[in-house]
This record gives sequence, C-alpha cells and structure tokens, in this order.
Amino acid sequence: MKTPKDLQPLIDDGVIDEVLRSLKSGKEATVYLVRSGDRTRCAKVYRNMAQRSFQRRAQYQEGRKVRGSRQARAMAKSTRYGKKEQEAAWKNAEVDALYALTAAGVRVPRPFGYFNDVLVMELVTDEQGEPAPRLSEVDLSPEVAREYHARLMREVVRMLSIGLIHGDLSEFNVLIAPDGPVIIDLPQVVNAAGNNGAFAMLERDVNNIRGTLGRFAPELLTSEFAREMWTLFEAGNLHPDTPLTGVHMRAETIADAAGVMVAIEDAREEALRRKLAQESQDE
Repeated sequence: MKTPKDLQPLIDDGVIDEVLRSLKSGKEATVYLVRSGDRTRCAKVYRNMAQRSFQRRAQYQEGRKVRGSRQARAMAKSTRYGKKEQEAAWKNAEVDALYALTAAGVRVPRPFGYFNDVLVMELVTDEQGEPAPRLSEVDLSPEVAREYHARLMREVVRMLSIGLIHGDLSEFNVLIAPDGPVIIDLPQVVNAAGNNGAFAMLERDVNNIRGTLGRFAPELLTSEFAREMWTLFEAGNLHPDTPLTGVHMRAETIADAAGVMVAIEDAREEALRRKLAQESQDE
C-alpha cells in the first residue's frame, strides 16, 4: 500500500521497513500493520483531535501529572499553548501506561517506541499468526468465560495496584491471543488516586467485562469485584496478588453525582459503539 505520510519518517529513519496495510481506523487513531526486519508489528498513528473533544476528555485527564506549572496553568486556561500541551499529554498517556503496565506484568501489547505521534507496538495474533479477534467476536464455553473473567479481574487488580484504571475497558478493548486476554487501547487511562470519577470508571470497566462474560457464565453477573477492589485500594491493602472473592456488601452512602454523570455519558457512547459494530457486521 502507499505509505501514509505520518509513517514515512519512520521508514526514513529505519524504525520500520514497510507498511503492509491498515488494521483499524477509529476516531482517535489509525492502526497499521508494519514490517520491522522480520517482525510484523503495529503502528498506531494518533489523530489531532478537535477542540470539542477536550471537554469530554477532561474527566479522564483529571489528576494526571503534567511536566510543570507553566503547562498546568496553560492547560487550565485553554490557551493555544495549553491546548497543544493537552493534546500531547493525551497522546503520551497511552505510551506511558503501556510501559508501566508491561513492567507491572499486565498483559498489554508490548511497546517498542514512540516516534512523532506514532506508537510502535506488538501485534497481538491468534494461533495462525493473524491479528487476534476481539472479545466481542468470540463465543466461549462457560469454563473458558470463567477463566477469562478471573484473568481479567487479576489484570485490573495489577493495574489498580500501580494506581491506574483503564477507563474504557469493554469487550471491544480486549483481544484474545493463544495465551489468553490482552488489554488494549489506553489513551484514556485514569489516575486512580487523583480523579474524582475513578471509582465510577473502575466499576464501569469491571462491570462491562462482567456483563460480557456473564452471557456465557451467568453466575458472574452477581459478582461485585469492583467494590471489593476499591475498598482494598482505599485502605492501602490492594496488591497484585491480593485474593478476591467477588463478594462485597454495598454501603449506604451519598450518591456520587460526578460519577453518575460519567456513567451516563459513557453508557451512551458504549451503546453507539455497539450499534456501529453491529451495523458493520451486518454489511
């Protein structure tokens, strides 16, 4: 295929040797299959987002660290420089998260470098060496569904143990490799300790996976892993190997208005995503 202009500098610098084809195109990035030596990898080219998207992304960026006070002030005032810094911070968030999560033992695509708004990373494949299917595209036995659920809950615990929440985890952001589920797409990763909507996002992530795998193993639908994880996290007692039961008594507390609005907005987006995915399958 013709080399996209965003990838030509990587070829010129010898980072990759050839662009094979487009793998996935979304509202925030396009992912290409590329050849690097004798290896096939992914190159994720981030789009420059319109200003209308910044308000939407602000709920995820709350609590993230920035390079300095000047950048923080500019981002808060939405100056031209601030918007540029906000854009850069959004793009770098996934790169930083992938390196941190790989080091923490979370099964995510291994990153190989970030070059001029392009993230080069591992291509997750199936047993035939083809791009792995999403969780939304596979049928599972009850036994495998329970196994995948246990593994994904452990991955979420590992993430939360280093203070991170995926923020958009669902059947569309999990690939199924021969060695099990792989979590992808992390530009909206959330700072668990610094974001007021953190628990709402964690609960949505966990419950999305619960709902998907609960179609194959209905007993999963009554589990309460998110609340159990969060209680342990707040108490400083959550570790990567902390045993979980999935049982947690709900406390009577004042409603979290900010969290409710996050959940409502993301439920609308998730419904739209499912509709588009279904229409794509029907075509």
